[in-house]
Amino acid sequence: MVYEKVKEFKNKYPKTIAWRLKAHSKVIEKYLNPGEEVAFVFAAQKGFSSFDLFSTFVVALTNKRILLAQKRLFFGYIYLAITPDMFNDLTLNTGVIWGKLYIDTVKETVVLSNIDKGAMDNIETEITEYMMKEKQKYKLNSETKQ
Repeated sequence: MVYEKVKEFKNKYPKTIAWRLKAHSKVIEKYLNPGEEVAFVFAAQKGFSSFDLFSTFVVALTNKRILLAQKRLFFGYIYLAITPDMFNDLTLNTGVIWGKLYIDTVKETVVLSNIDKGAMDNIETEITEYMMKEKQKYKLNSETKQ
């Protein structure tokens, strides 16, 4: 399921630099909770440098959180989950060919680079719409508890 969506993204935006999508997708699928549905998936390099071409992550936007995963070449994997209450801001930076995405959280800023410039609007819309909707839920829940 995740692999098909990331493959569709990669076919639609072929300038995105990404490797080993099937392996990374399996890590995401391993951590999907019951009732969690994948809404949008894309691939990118995690890190500031546009020259770092071997740190591909698959990023999945679910109905509950944002998941990032990378299956390491030999042993292990890296997994990161961003819940709506931890999300602060989203910044886009585009160049001639690629774009960078900065996801600011309470604890850190996650930088995703080497994304096809044409995909940036789509990614921004998907993440922003989801986060605005989810933040409203958190706001309503905190107001009803007081």
